Amino acid sequence: MTNPTELAVRCFGNDDPLYARYHDEEWGLPVHGDTALYERLVLEAMQSGLSWLTILRKREGFRTAFDGFDPAIVAAYGPDDVERLMADSGIVRNRRKIEAAITNARALIALQADGGSLDQIVWAHAPEPRLDPPATWMDVPASTPESVALAKALKKVGFVFVGPTTMYAAMQACGLVDDHIAGCVARR
Repeated sequence: MTNPTELAVRCFGNDDPLYARYHDEEWGLPVHGDTALYERLVLEAMQSGLSWLTILRKREGFRTAFDGFDPAIVAAYGPDDVERLMADSGIVRNRRKIEAAITNARALIALQADGGSLDQIVWAHAPEPRLDPPATWMDVPASTPESVALAKALKKVGFVFVGPTTMYAAMQACGLVDDHIAGCVARR
């Protein structure tokens, strides 16, 4: 007997079980909490220029290498930690992206010290829900006015590597927008 999820119409992920599980169980569902959102922002920045499946396959390696994405720990990283991460084949070894993850952890700690939160900033930029789902991927924008505003808001509090396209991808992944195409099994 065939598993019904094997026959499901998905936006993406049918060719790989890990990707299908991510599509069905994570992508587009609301993510809250500073640590969870920090992890997603780091992973979205790491994905820039690469396949998301590459990041998914390395996600556990990232979690180990970045101490569970605990912002307080990552914020304390120094040059030796950067070199340790650059030597870790379990993650994407891009110095600019690694340094951005550390800079962003420091920005998050400073934001929290000032009484703010990443959760507040991110979710303040959630757009109104679409009335109609996108028919195809061609109908899904690369960025929106909300992702541009989110990028600016994060840069204002010290985040880096948070451009409008990367922020729109984070908004999709974290459930601020529902870009599952029409007919997708995961469309809400």
